[in-house]
Amino acid sequence: MAVQGVGGLGHLAIQFARRMGFRTVAIARGQEKEPLALALGAMAYIDTQTGDAATPLQQMGGAKVILATAASGSSMGPLVGGLAPRGRLVVAGASPEPIRVDIGQLIFGLRSVEGTLSGTPADIQDTLAFSALAQVRPMIETLDLERAAQACARMMQGKARFRMVLVTNQSRVRRATDSEEKNQTLLGHE
Repeated sequence: MAVQGVGGLGHLAIQFARRMGFRTVAIARGQEKEPLALALGAMAYIDTQTGDAATPLQQMGGAKVILATAASGSSMGPLVGGLAPRGRLVVAGASPEPIRVDIGQLIFGLRSVEGTLSGTPADIQDTLAFSALAQVRPMIETLDLERAAQACARMMQGKARFRMVLVTNQSRVRRATDSEEKNQTLLGHE
């Protein structure tokens, strides 16, 4: 299984896939994301700034599923070439641009492209139960409620790492949990 995008949704998808036992490959732009992807559980990392993702995926045998989480239609289409026969590109990242796909890759490889929508109460219940069982943790960035506009701006600019959480009463002393300390380390904060 491959996860395209190591952001808000992708960083969770990598953890879920790995903890479900999948051989997980992370796909993103730039070498700076590789250490994080590997720390989250990816077994391999493909940097799309240095070349296409399809070739290395095919060299690994092709992906049965690629979960596209980055909101870029132009980066999703070429991923179809990295699918194994009967593989599926599952689109979770909403993009205003179209996804262009080589029809021959779909027909002759029996591949498919499909969308997914999550967030139903049953999805949330299952996700939280598995997260607790498998210790999947989101990486969050907190800001005081009074700075909600700044949090929204960071999120809209793609600068949030990885989930923005508004908090109240920041004056009280909080103890960081092991997962929060790990998150801060992975993000390069101390």
